Amino acid sequence: MGNNISQLESKISLQKVTSFEKTGTLETINISKLKENVIGYLFLSPSIILFTIFLFYPLAKSVYLSLFITDPRGKIAEFVGIQNYINLFTSDQFFTSLKVTVLFTLLTVPSSIVFALVLSLFTHNRLKGMRIFQFIFSLPIAISVGTASIIWMILFHPSAGMFNYFLNQLGFQSIFWLSDPKWALFSISLVTVWMNLGFNYIVLLSGLQGISEDLYESARIDGAGRFRILWNMTLPLLSPTIFFVSIVSIIGAFQAFGQIHIMTKGGPIDSTNVFVYSLYQEAFINFNFGSGSASAIVLFAIILSLTFIQFKITERKVHYQ
Repeated sequence: MGNNISQLESKISLQKVTSFEKTGTLETINISKLKENVIGYLFLSPSIILFTIFLFYPLAKSVYLSLFITDPRGKIAEFVGIQNYINLFTSDQFFTSLKVTVLFTLLTVPSSIVFALVLSLFTHNRLKGMRIFQFIFSLPIAISVGTASIIWMILFHPSAGMFNYFLNQLGFQSIFWLSDPKWALFSISLVTVWMNLGFNYIVLLSGLQGISEDLYESARIDGAGRFRILWNMTLPLLSPTIFFVSIVSIIGAFQAFGQIHIMTKGGPIDSTNVFVYSLYQEAFINFNFGSGSASAIVLFAIILSLTFIQFKITERKVHYQ
C-alpha cells in the first residue's frame, strides 16, 4: 500500500514537471515570435511612415476633397457628393484628354520597348568595345526631365534646330515640331521614347544576361539558327522582363507630365493635353481642387484597371523558368 502511494505521488510529480516544461517551451516560442515580429515591424517602420505620409494620406485627402467644392485657397466651401465626378464624365475635356493620353501611350510604350530590346540584343555579347555602347544607350536614365526637355527644344527649334537643318539640306520644308498640332504629340512622344530608353535598355539587358549560356550552346549544338534561338528561346525566357517593362512603361505614360509642361504646356489646341496635365490645370491653374481631386481618383482607377487587366491577360503568355 505504501509503495503504491509513493509510485502515484512520483507519477503526479512527473506529470507536473512535464506540464511545466511544455508550458515553459510554449512561452519561450511565443516570446521569440513576438521579438521577431517587433524587429520585423521596426525594419518596416521607415517604409510604412513614408508610404503613410506621401501615399496613403494624399490618397485619402484626394478622395475627401473630391466630394467638395473648394475655394482658391484650397479650403472646403460646400459638400457636393459625387457631383464633381458627374461633371468630369459629362465634360468634353475629359474625353479629349483621355484620347490624347491613349494615343500618347500607343506612340511611346511599344516603340520604347522595341528600341530598347533591339539595342540590348545588339550589345548582349562579349565583343570588344560593347561597354562603350552600353554606356551610351544607358545615358538617358541619368539625365533629368528638365534637362532633356531643354535639349530637345533646341533640336526642335523651327529656324536654329538641327532637325530642320537636315530637312532643309534634303530639300524639305521646315516643320514646326512643337507649335503645329499635327506634329506636337509626335514630337513629345519622340522625346519620351528617348527618355524611357535608358531604363528599358538596362532592365532588358539585365534580363538577357540572366539567361544561361549553356542553353544557347545546347541550341547551337542541336542546329538551331540565330532567328530560331531568338524567337523560340530568348524571347520566351525574356518574357517576364518584357512584362515588367511594359507595366512600368504604361504607368509612366499615363503619368507623363514634366516634358509636356516644359515644351508645350498641353498645346497647341490641346493636342498634347494628356490627362495628368489636364488635372494639373484644373487643380493648380484654375484652383478647382475638388474637381482636380476627382480627376486624380479617376486616373488612379484607370491605371489600377489597366495593371489588373495586364496581369490577367498578358501574364498568361509570360514564361517563368
